[in-house]
Amino acid sequence: MTPLKILRATRVAPIAAMLAIGGLAAAPILLPRPAMAEGPASVADLAERLAGAVVNISTSRSAAASGSDRVPMPKLPEGSPLQDFFDDFFQEQPGEEHSPRQAQSLGSGFVIDAEEGIVVTNNHVISGADEIVVNFSDGGKLDAELLGVDTKTDIAVLKVDASKRTLQDVPFGSSDTMRIGDWVMAIGNPFGLGGTVTVGIVSARNREIGSGPYDDFIQTDAAINRGNSGGPLFNMDGEVIGINTAIISPTGGSIGIGFSIPSALAINVVDQLREFGETRRGWLGVRIQEVTDDIAESLGMKTTAGAMVSGVIEGGPIDDGSIQPGDVITRFDGKPIEHMRDLPRIVAESPVGKDVEVTIIRKGEEQTVRVKLGRLEDSEKLASAEESDHEAEGKSAPVSSAAVLGMHLAALNDETRERFEISTDISGVVVTEIDADSIAAEKGLAPGDVIVEIAQATVSSPKEALDRLEELKSQGRRNALLMLASKTGELRFVTLRMD
Repeated sequence: MTPLKILRATRVAPIAAMLAIGGLAAAPILLPRPAMAEGPASVADLAERLAGAVVNISTSRSAAASGSDRVPMPKLPEGSPLQDFFDDFFQEQPGEEHSPRQAQSLGSGFVIDAEEGIVVTNNHVISGADEIVVNFSDGGKLDAELLGVDTKTDIAVLKVDASKRTLQDVPFGSSDTMRIGDWVMAIGNPFGLGGTVTVGIVSARNREIGSGPYDDFIQTDAAINRGNSGGPLFNMDGEVIGINTAIISPTGGSIGIGFSIPSALAINVVDQLREFGETRRGWLGVRIQEVTDDIAESLGMKTTAGAMVSGVIEGGPIDDGSIQPGDVITRFDGKPIEHMRDLPRIVAESPVGKDVEVTIIRKGEEQTVRVKLGRLEDSEKLASAEESDHEAEGKSAPVSSAAVLGMHLAALNDETRERFEISTDISGVVVTEIDADSIAAEKGLAPGDVIVEIAQATVSSPKEALDRLEELKSQGRRNALLMLASKTGELRFVTLRMD
């Protein structure tokens, strides 16, 4: 066993130390110290009050050993004295059968309803488990039933038999009111050591770490390690404002960058898992992309706020034309859309079937439309099937009738449709060739792409495309916003600089 290395802090002389001037001791300089300059004086009372509601989650699953699980026998030089030893160690004895083994894992969780026995943790803590056991701080334990999981937010809800012991619960608080710099406390089960308390601050909010479609994490420097997953992040009032779920670390241990699912996102998911055993999220039925500086400039928008609609899913809630490709959604149900990633989260938190007002910018004008939300879970097969039909654009020999911004353009007719396998229900101007090192090549355009609109004006011939670009230049525009369709009709937007 490797011994623990103890790092001892060295006492640093305070600023108010005696100053020596010319060999004479000067009077001490007493500087006022701001309250809580080094954090809360103590969190002992708070930790003692909350510790009973924080639990350890242990899981096990049967995993039959197989030949592929075994360590391969090393290759030894011929005549090696270790040959007999490794033969005995690695080779299976006649008649020996592999016995199933138990794979175990440890995590954290917390009780939110003592009467019902409801426990919240991370999905990845209990994923694939045959048996889930909730371990309490006093040494007691109860088997747990899985009520439901949500893989998109990594949340799981468990239930234990509350009649078998007295439980303590903790309430959810508001993560929306937390500010960067506010003190927080984490309690969990790092490395299987049992109830451990760490304190830090909210380092950042609204962090996107690429873990799922609803990334919106609280970042904290309170120490979070392996085994803390699923445990609570408390505010100084003892309310759960986050569920600890991930860290960034090259070593596997805390380096002060931990992430928690905010309670504002978790509460709705937990409630749905308790009630239905599954999530029931709102669904708008759009594909969206970020509003970049170039896109904002090409649309005459003063800011890049909003989510741009790049496509509408066939059969979805807005397949009636109420929202169209090229629209920029700036508000949804009264909530502002500052960034593209805000929209999926806000829509998902909305009730299925709700009529909502959506504010859009269409061709430079702000409009408000009403839509009725569908259900995301019911739509996923539909969206998946639609996306699977959209194959990569084909390439073929160039057919050029006009050239601009590195693109060679041609009219859509029977010949070009057949050459590039373009669906008959697509209208526009086909790109037949892309010049190397051009702005079009840089932005990823390819032969077979169809220009449907330029700056939200439809084009049906190479001449119309050229005229539209010249018109934009005469207006002082530096960028042209192009709506492109693939050969199967999937839409996307790109901006091309014209100067």
